[in-house]
Amino acid sequence: MKKSTILLVLVAALGYFVDAYDLILFVVLRHSSLTELGVVGNSNTSVGLWLFNVQMIGLLLGGIFFGVLGDKKGRLSVLFGSIVLYSSATIINGFVQDIYIYGILRFLAGIGLAGELGAGVTIVAETMPKEKRGYGTMIMASVGAFGAVVAALVGDAFYWRTAYFIGGGMGLLLLFLRIGTLESKMYKHAEEKQNIKRGDFLSLFTNKDRFKRYMACMFIGFPIFFIVSILMQLAPEVAKALGIEGKITAGQAVMYVYIGLTCGDLISGYVSQRLQNRKKTILIFQVICLFMCLIYLNLWGASNTAIFIMCILMGAASGYWIVLITMSAEQFGTNLRATVATTIPNFARGGAVPISIAHQYLTQWLNGDLIKSAIIIGIVCFGAAFIANASLKESFAKDLDYVE
Repeated sequence: MKKSTILLVLVAALGYFVDAYDLILFVVLRHSSLTELGVVGNSNTSVGLWLFNVQMIGLLLGGIFFGVLGDKKGRLSVLFGSIVLYSSATIINGFVQDIYIYGILRFLAGIGLAGELGAGVTIVAETMPKEKRGYGTMIMASVGAFGAVVAALVGDAFYWRTAYFIGGGMGLLLLFLRIGTLESKMYKHAEEKQNIKRGDFLSLFTNKDRFKRYMACMFIGFPIFFIVSILMQLAPEVAKALGIEGKITAGQAVMYVYIGLTCGDLISGYVSQRLQNRKKTILIFQVICLFMCLIYLNLWGASNTAIFIMCILMGAASGYWIVLITMSAEQFGTNLRATVATTIPNFARGGAVPISIAHQYLTQWLNGDLIKSAIIIGIVCFGAAFIANASLKESFAKDLDYVE
């Protein structure tokens, strides 16, 4: 592998590392930061979910903006622009004294965080040999997912404002590494075709075949964010409802899930390369993931150790995430690839908003039965994901040098 390619994979991996750190950091710091700002009791949970949803809405809008930018102006423009925005917002977040300013900054950070993963996967996929690109995205994802583990450790070990400063500082330091990275040759090739529209987001909805592929890729990711928004973020509440013995915090759940996810990204990436099949790999991991979630939601009266073990196993089973993003990039031409690879993960992440809202209302309708509500929502998410995966064409080793 060329040195320039190795540098590119490293830079993309570290970019995703900082992205995952910042994205998960709020989940870890929710309780402590809001308590210091005067939000206590049940309000802490409701305001925390509001801020989380605001951040997710930022991801949705940022996914569109940076996706289109990546196809119109190049993949590197996104890698630089997104990290400047979310690093700056995160540093300022460390000075916040007001809930509404907190919300604005999480919204801006969400917009910035939207660009890293999709642009990184796109440029790595377009640069590496088609038979080996899965290894490049596998390395990128496993390093990136570990950023969430670090967020959990830093969030528990440091004062919450300091934890935000660390995240923003890491992002700005990464800018120096990005000097010298090269633009994708496939993008330059597509750029030369003057009669081809690049980054036309609406074209994903005006063509039946493109729309079907796009929505399928999005639905496949929903179970992962069911785990993030319900089983992980609400781990203390879930544990209480199950009568779990011992202390459990959202930060601990985050750490164990992402330890599993780091391993899962490596395993799923390797399995997809060995099987030479993205769809089959995703299906295998989806089935295991559903099984683990059902076990987790039936651990009545277990110890907190059992919960932590299941968090690791759920994280590992949801490690098909990077195979999904790689497959999404492979499903579309160069003129739309960055738009798709950037919006798909962020729309899937944004799925956490309707999932968490549906869970809240269903829990109320079921007279406060948090567990039964989670099981119903989870089955719906997994059902949609199974159908979506079955509808797509296999894309392993597909030649990506084409336009829509």
